[in-house]
Amino acid sequence: MALRPQDDVTHDRRAWIVAAALTAICASVALAVTAAGRGPEYDPLAYARLHEGKVFNREATVPPPCYLRTEGKHNTCWTCHTQPVGMNEINDADLQTSYAFSAFATTNHWENLHTGPGDEAQAWSEARLLGHVRGDNYRPLRAALERTAGYRGFVPDLDLEAGFDGDGFAKDGSGWRAVRYKPFPSGSWPTSTGNAGEVMIRLPRAFRQDRDGRESAAIYRLNLALLEAAVATPEGDRSGRRVEPVDERLAGSDLDGDGALGTAERILRLPETYAGAARAVKVERLLYPEGTELLHPVRYLDPDQPTFAARRMKELRYSRKVQALGAWALTHAYDEEKEEKERGKAPHFPGNYEVGLRGDIGWQLQGFIEDAEGRLRAQTSEEHLFCMGCHGNLGVLVDGTFAFPRKVPGREGWRPQDLRGMKDAPQVGHPEGEVPAFLRRAGAADELRENDELAAKLMPGGQLDEAAARRAGPGGDLDLAGLLLPSRERAVALDRAYLALVLRQRFELGRDALLQPARHLHRNVEGQQTRLTVIRDGRLHLRWE
Repeated sequence: MALRPQDDVTHDRRAWIVAAALTAICASVALAVTAAGRGPEYDPLAYARLHEGKVFNREATVPPPCYLRTEGKHNTCWTCHTQPVGMNEINDADLQTSYAFSAFATTNHWENLHTGPGDEAQAWSEARLLGHVRGDNYRPLRAALERTAGYRGFVPDLDLEAGFDGDGFAKDGSGWRAVRYKPFPSGSWPTSTGNAGEVMIRLPRAFRQDRDGRESAAIYRLNLALLEAAVATPEGDRSGRRVEPVDERLAGSDLDGDGALGTAERILRLPETYAGAARAVKVERLLYPEGTELLHPVRYLDPDQPTFAARRMKELRYSRKVQALGAWALTHAYDEEKEEKERGKAPHFPGNYEVGLRGDIGWQLQGFIEDAEGRLRAQTSEEHLFCMGCHGNLGVLVDGTFAFPRKVPGREGWRPQDLRGMKDAPQVGHPEGEVPAFLRRAGAADELRENDELAAKLMPGGQLDEAAARRAGPGGDLDLAGLLLPSRERAVALDRAYLALVLRQRFELGRDALLQPARHLHRNVEGQQTRLTVIRDGRLHLRWE
């Protein structure tokens, strides 16, 4: 489908406020009706179906941080816009110097950030709020989609209640495996976003079978280790990737270079192909094989949980590599995207609310987001555009992804997300951990310059406290949980701010939870330059050892 601007869109602020107020009133009534057990039958597609073809912000691929007032010194852009790696041909570091937007995008359409959290959830007591975030909206989504006739999109098939075993494999036998990874600087820090994120990966069935088509846990471990080495090893690295112990004989290759076929715990040499029934699939550096799936629940914060991850999901994000492009096709896709951008053409992605949107390099992205009754619903096509902005064409991406290239090496990285015990490893080529590097370059505690709590802890008076910022680094007395989880008070406040957005159901105006109206974002950036010095060393890959 082609997304188009809604004909009756108005920028009249009073009209927007009235609409938001009416939405909040309707949402409150809906919550009460549902609580009383009198709600209509749950249709996760209804909202998106009703809003299909209606687009307020046709440049929703431009995320809020891109409107930051840099004042010539607050460079948060370097984390995303940088020199590319592998087959990624987006060299966009120079975007740090200017707001290179289309005429439409020069106006900041993320209205929710300018109005602040609002009053929609202020009446909720802390007990009621925490009761809400501890509720389950994942199983109802699964059940509703399973009974939806003719539905063509992704039906979540991971049994989260059954959980994962000690090696991170889903106990339900679905093939999903939990990935423990280092959160992307600022944009994935729980203290900044109010989100607790987690990631699971699954390879196609052939990667889980031996040559005779029989299920094989050993083959699956080996193929996942090969993918880890292919995607998470930096370019030019000669030390290899530490992986969980795997049987080299199944690969028919001396992976660790010790001259014998046995058990390998480090991969220095990638074989030409994957193993087992996937032996015809080439192992390609910094690329995932076709059919790879990633599942990314985004949860509220629960300050009474050790990991701060609440049960209720704000969003459920799913992506699948539906086509593995060759070198020529990838180059053509990147060239075409660059040409369209230079012509000022708004991004276009095939797909719709039911199946998600497909990007230029072969990934299909689909998302579900919390509705006014606390359930998960399909995102509208416009809401999907927001996802495409960060998983589309950025210099820092590794085959369109963020998390898996940042996986904790080896066995420790195959379990549900947990920042406890995780240290602040530097990016490849950096002399210091990501936390002090980001704070120093940003001159702020987060990408929107709104996290006053973290700023007070690590940047008192606007100056970086070097010792405090390095406490989660090697030899420090803290881990990333101690540095990047918020206080109980802030966690509850962030939950309340996001719930207000849920009650409004105006995510096309922004989904970032802020505790007050944004103080450092432009409302209009036409003709303005950032006056920043370009930094070209942003990387997803980390120097763990």
